[in-house]
Amino acid sequence: MEKILIKGGRIVDPAQGVEMVGDLLLSEGRVSGIEKSIPSSNGARVIDAAGMVVSPGFIDLHCHLRDPGLEYKETIATGTRAAAKGGFTTVCAMPNTEPTMHTRATVQYVLEKARTEGAVRVLPIGCVTKGSLGKELAEMIELAEAGCIGFSDDGHPVVDSNIMRQALSYASGLGLPVINHCETPDLFRGGHMNEGWVSNRLGVQGAPNSAEETMVARDISLAELTGGHVHLAHISTIGTLDLVRRAKDAGIRATCEVTPHHLTLTDEAVMGGQGGSPFEPLGEEAYDTYAKVNPPLRARPDMSAMVEGLAEGTIDIIATDHAPHNRVEKLCTFEEAEMGISVLETAMGSALSLVHAGYVDIPLIIEKLTSAPANLLERSDIGTLRPGSEADVTIFDPDAEWVVDTEQFVSKGKNSPLHGATLKGRVTTTVVGGEVVFEA
Repeated sequence: MEKILIKGGRIVDPAQGVEMVGDLLLSEGRVSGIEKSIPSSNGARVIDAAGMVVSPGFIDLHCHLRDPGLEYKETIATGTRAAAKGGFTTVCAMPNTEPTMHTRATVQYVLEKARTEGAVRVLPIGCVTKGSLGKELAEMIELAEAGCIGFSDDGHPVVDSNIMRQALSYASGLGLPVINHCETPDLFRGGHMNEGWVSNRLGVQGAPNSAEETMVARDISLAELTGGHVHLAHISTIGTLDLVRRAKDAGIRATCEVTPHHLTLTDEAVMGGQGGSPFEPLGEEAYDTYAKVNPPLRARPDMSAMVEGLAEGTIDIIATDHAPHNRVEKLCTFEEAEMGISVLETAMGSALSLVHAGYVDIPLIIEKLTSAPANLLERSDIGTLRPGSEADVTIFDPDAEWVVDTEQFVSKGKNSPLHGATLKGRVTTTVVGGEVVFEA
């Protein structure tokens, strides 16, 4: 394995509190050292990072690779290549595949496929219940032994409160989190987007914020009861953020994540383009199915609250919820369209828009994409550039402007409402275990 010397970059590693302009040496798949200046020698490959940011490889705690069973949407090969292009060196794969990841055999299939075809590290998430049907707990010990880093029925909330209580108790004994998609079905039923003036303007049935918040409140209460660790997936509302704040203040083991789209887009995106107003006629871009996602894009006050929660530290992690779909599943009526956005390749540009707008700084964004998810996973070998850690590195140009062209996505999922948008900030190089897996 070749040595790699990354020279002259702005090295940012929140795990160590490091921020400096200098050189980074990778050797034998590990980080060898960080210095102000490391001489080029011993045949090391040199990467000029002047003007770039050099950070630990990004970790995505929440993505959908669709493999096995739904390979027409995405495969482990295409999904991990898309991750590499987006600067991610580790991705955690949700279990809503066909069959679902509720057995050791399916988990082993994913791990083997990732080993032979994957461009980045893949960590599987096992089901909470068998088949994600919400009826009977999966064999959680078996799944943990097979390599699962947590449990989730994502795509399907764990509705039965007693099953959720049992899941948190069992997972606590294994030292693993339960990751729940918080959505009360009775409140969400029939909803296709956020309930508000946009849904009224479009004549589309919406779902209220309380559909999320009522289940968040339940899960936090159960985490307090059991001592288990509940991780709240893709939070999106002011009320949820307030519940998480209070849970953390009370010492309850509740963590949460937010997606790039819930930080930067509102339900007005469904109206197409830059949105609209209640008084303007609808354009041809209205009913944009690429902006249909679950949880739905919320109103502007909710989006602003997510940014505030990220800046103040209440929100622990930025995760993509990368949800690729086939074109046919989006080229239909809004009500018929599948929910989800292809995110891996735009996540960095979206997140950096908050930096350029002055809301947060680059070290905070990097922390939420590296050391924070590594801490949740209890991994000290990733999410850092500490000597001896895995040589996972992301190099990006924070000022590079580019126009999103979904036809150029590596992912099979071209379903992004950002097509045609200009983003500022782009990944130039991704290194996994000392091997360059992406170069712009």
